[in-house]
Amino acid sequence: MSGVATRVTKEEGVMFYTEMESPVGGLRLVGDERALRQVWFLDGRPDCGKATEHRHRRPVEKEWVRDEEPFAEAMRQLRAYFAGKLREFDLPVEMEGTEFQLAVWRELRRIPYGQTASYLEIARRIGNEKAVRAVGLANGQNPIPIIVPCHRVIGSDGSLTGFGGGMENKRKLLELERGQGTLL
Repeated sequence: MSGVATRVTKEEGVMFYTEMESPVGGLRLVGDERALRQVWFLDGRPDCGKATEHRHRRPVEKEWVRDEEPFAEAMRQLRAYFAGKLREFDLPVEMEGTEFQLAVWRELRRIPYGQTASYLEIARRIGNEKAVRAVGLANGQNPIPIIVPCHRVIGSDGSLTGFGGGMENKRKLLELERGQGTLL
């Protein structure tokens, strides 16, 4: 995947969005001419938890322009991923967050396709073993789920934990990555 910025501030410019159907429900892609900035699940899930509510049913900002063209490659790669034909995304992305959140999100990108890591493992990788709960909160605030694979994070006991797209979709994504079929 192309580099993730370490800190981004919104510049004056046009923000674009589009929506697409997927095997995990409707997705809204948001970005500018340079990079994908957000992926939202359009369907709120009862099991997603408060940390991810910001990505559900969020209105489109009035100054945004609906245009599919800036997202053609992202949509192509998402479809290939859901078909089981893509293991690693190669898209320009820019993420806004605290230094801690950015560190967690960088670690998410290092979890290999088909594998999982616990919140404790992520906390250890960023050098703060006691930050397990904070890692969970940062994981839940990931603005680009699926592409930055927060669904690959599980409990220390191997249990599935919350996911903004819902637990059933988390299970589907992990099964896809373990070679147990395609979602298309």
